[in-house]
Amino acid sequence: MTVQSDVYVIILLTIILGIGMVLISKAVDKADPLAEPKGAVRLIVLGVQTVYNAVKSNVGSKTAEKLTPYILVLWSYIFLSNIISLFGLSSPTANLSVTLLLAFITWLLIQITELKYGGLGAYLHSFIEPLPVMLPMNIIGKFSTMASMALRLFGNITCGGIMMQLIYSGSQILSNALAGLFGAQGSVFNFMAPVLTPILHAYFDLFAGFIQTLVFVTLTMVLIGNDMPDEVKK
Repeated sequence: MTVQSDVYVIILLTIILGIGMVLISKAVDKADPLAEPKGAVRLIVLGVQTVYNAVKSNVGSKTAEKLTPYILVLWSYIFLSNIISLFGLSSPTANLSVTLLLAFITWLLIQITELKYGGLGAYLHSFIEPLPVMLPMNIIGKFSTMASMALRLFGNITCGGIMMQLIYSGSQILSNALAGLFGAQGSVFNFMAPVLTPILHAYFDLFAGFIQTLVFVTLTMVLIGNDMPDEVKK
């Protein structure tokens, strides 16, 4: 049985996140709770508060206290997965199995929320609304959210990776052509890549990676909040 290379990257990311969380926790514990946060602690507090406020606006303060830690981990994991290709490693989010699992967790939280606040009867009845003949379409619709979230993240990250591969191939051809003008034979060092790729990496890896993380996390919060009664979200 062959182990996919993405598995090793996932393990590496898990270790990085685990060490990062321990270091952040220690930094926060050492900070004076009565003094204004400074340096890295200030950035950490600001980031957590921003995420908490976003979660709170969608699901209410009570649920936000439980959901925010997951959203923080989800945000960190997806963003690191999206940009790790900058370091020459394959992006786990360019693997459909990874994005499908992340989307499944979001989908599962949505179903739990529907059952918790609507009850089993209302949940089952939603499959035959507005008419029993709609049962097949409602079943498909129930799983479409999971599929669309997984495919959106997977497709965008994979597309960015393919584009960068094409750009590197093109820059290699250009390097060979320019070197050939000075008598070089065969393939040469891809000296045009450092000239052409930095800005494109900034777009396809950093900017697109951030946007796709934001979209996935925002959909998770919004879709869970949509199935909660307004009085619970106050």
